[in-house]
Amino acid sequence: MTELLIRLFVRDAKETDRPEVRERYGKFSGMVGIITNLLLFAMKAVTGAVTGSVSIIADAVNNLSDSASSVITLVGFKLSAKPADREHPYGHARIEYISGLIVSFLILFLGFQLLQESVGKILQPEEAAFSPAAVVVLVLSCAMKGWQCLFYRKVGRRISSPTIEATAADSLSDVISTAAVLLGLIVSSVAGFNLDGYMGVIVALLILWTGIKVVKETSDPLLGVAPSKELVDDICRTILSTPGILGLHDLNVHSYGEGRIFASVHCEVDAHEDILASHDLIDNIERDFLQNKQIHLVIHMDPIVTDDSPTNDLRLKVHELLHQIAPEITMHDFRVVWGKTHSNVIFDVCVPFGFRIGDADLLRQIEEGIASLNPAYHAVVTVDHSYIPGNEEENA
Repeated sequence: MTELLIRLFVRDAKETDRPEVRERYGKFSGMVGIITNLLLFAMKAVTGAVTGSVSIIADAVNNLSDSASSVITLVGFKLSAKPADREHPYGHARIEYISGLIVSFLILFLGFQLLQESVGKILQPEEAAFSPAAVVVLVLSCAMKGWQCLFYRKVGRRISSPTIEATAADSLSDVISTAAVLLGLIVSSVAGFNLDGYMGVIVALLILWTGIKVVKETSDPLLGVAPSKELVDDICRTILSTPGILGLHDLNVHSYGEGRIFASVHCEVDAHEDILASHDLIDNIERDFLQNKQIHLVIHMDPIVTDDSPTNDLRLKVHELLHQIAPEITMHDFRVVWGKTHSNVIFDVCVPFGFRIGDADLLRQIEEGIASLNPAYHAVVTVDHSYIPGNEEENA
């Protein structure tokens, strides 16, 4: 059914790499959420009012909040599709995350309100009338919310939207909360013990838990998260497969929303190659990344000497020295300025996150190690900290 609806209401549905198609998916999912959640709210609000059940009313209010969330999602996708302007040169795609954050705060607010009301119901219980109609409404709600979860999950994964995937998780929690209300209603009628307030507390706690999860999922991209290993591996593999590129390091990746990725990297080329040819090579790689991967890539070119035997021999020795200090650190931009009285051994080392040795202590160990190779060697070392956890590039 989901695929049929997508084909009917989302034009060019298969071309999800196009921003306008992604916007259509977002708007369509928002409209589906508004319509279905308003329908569920109306059914439960009437049923809760007739039966006097606070847990059903709480579940109805939860659906109303879901409808409001869908409105925010709809508006968020519309605004995030705005093109870049003078004040926002990187575009407006992160508005999608802001809309998700607003949704999460709304969920938390409603959760606290419902928790307060449900606790009051426990302290001062009121008899809730059992109604077969209420059972039917709650069963239908579980079925519709289950379909919503599958729908949002498919759309969210297809367009890589954390906001819509968070909505899928919210729908799944709604299935559980509504099932809890249904169970409480049945047990109360059979056992004669009023569980209405307790079920309301369970629903409220589930809503709060969902709100907390959505806060984390939508705030992480705003704070800036590490790129996925798949993206980093793809960037490295593509660049290193280009003839003329000898190595790469210092890769940084910044995301300003889906389809708005900016990256920079240092690429090593043969120092004896014509500078214009190397520059043309770099230009071609940057152009291909923008056309084929929609990544705005900037490359810094590092010329390296590969045919100087003394430098190559010393590079191997320094590499072994670094491996003895800590196997996880890597080296790049290695070069030597040979002199009569002393020689400068110049390179950068890259350390991973949570490295156990401080920068000052690491530099001291490296300097002492290089001096032990030859007292005339003077280490000039820069410590780099990787922005790609677990993907530090090795270019010894």
